[in-house]
Amino acid sequence: MSRSTSPASDGARRADRPTFRKRDAHRGSTELEALGLIWLAEAMDDGGAHVVPVTTGSGWLEEPRLRESGCTPAAAEAFGRALAVTHAAGAREHGAAPTGWSHPAGWMGSADLPLRPGADGAAGAPTSPGLRRWGEFYAEDRLLPYLPAAVRNGSMSTAGAAVVERVASRLADGDFDAPQPGLLAARAGRDGLPHDASRVAARTHGDLWSGNVLWVPRSEVEDWAPGRAGLGPATAPASAAAATTTPEAGSRTGATTGGDAADHGATRPGTRSADGPAAGTDVVGVLIDPATQGGHAETDLAELAVFGQRHLDRVLAGYDEVSPLAGGWRERIGLHQLHMVLIHAVFFGGSYGAETVSLARRYA
Repeated sequence: MSRSTSPASDGARRADRPTFRKRDAHRGSTELEALGLIWLAEAMDDGGAHVVPVTTGSGWLEEPRLRESGCTPAAAEAFGRALAVTHAAGAREHGAAPTGWSHPAGWMGSADLPLRPGADGAAGAPTSPGLRRWGEFYAEDRLLPYLPAAVRNGSMSTAGAAVVERVASRLADGDFDAPQPGLLAARAGRDGLPHDASRVAARTHGDLWSGNVLWVPRSEVEDWAPGRAGLGPATAPASAAAATTTPEAGSRTGATTGGDAADHGATRPGTRSADGPAAGTDVVGVLIDPATQGGHAETDLAELAVFGQRHLDRVLAGYDEVSPLAGGWRERIGLHQLHMVLIHAVFFGGSYGAETVSLARRYA
């Protein structure tokens, strides 16, 4: 017997829509993916990013096959604003599993991914005295576990692994801890979360390379998405109007990507209004294939740059407009990319090991 886990409120999916079925790559992998999609989709009612709806059964999940379009500057900005709302939904702790997952690990692709299950995945006061700072979590669960495999497959030397270990040591010491973006930081204060900003966790996609955002015509989501999905927060922070610089995105090595930048304070296509969707956003970004977890919002944003995302500068400008990023975030892009590149070194070897070490040297 199957069960519907569609995040849509009441709207039925079109009966004539073609579907895509995925089967377990590992026992329980489609269940975890479905739970992650549901967890991310909880933010749609508040203006969060669109999340593909899913139906799941024993060992499989099924999603509508969406007709793809191309990313436009306006769609990119709107997606950035909406992603900020998704992140601000929060998580119990760094490494938190999505609601309903009770195992201490999941997967990112075919790699094991340490997770911390709990009563739920929602934001809230910590229930464990061992609540970790972000740097501790990232070192312990996202870097160090993967180094032995990268050395074994020859993509990384022991000397290269030692460079990554030095970065892990600095992470564990808190050298790179930084506050979450503005929306989540504000929510954490209202909800009475730890005063130590490094322990506040975002609700992240976890595997947000560009291929895991589908750009589709708005008509493709109208039969299942809540009305506020993709619109960003209902009210932008007052500080956004004073911003005067456009965030710059990192490529795989943290360099600035191309794109048509715009000043924060200027009126741009796609500027959000309180009365409805952004002008010109007839294309929307839809999240698929997550490795959902509590983490740092900057990691999702940095991962978008690993293999290139069209109009990434506009995604980041839209995000920073409504949820200002902490100072120095540009310098941390490569640090937040380390996990994704290291995973590729484990799977594919080759130049990914050298790229991991090159990124790590900047922070060692």
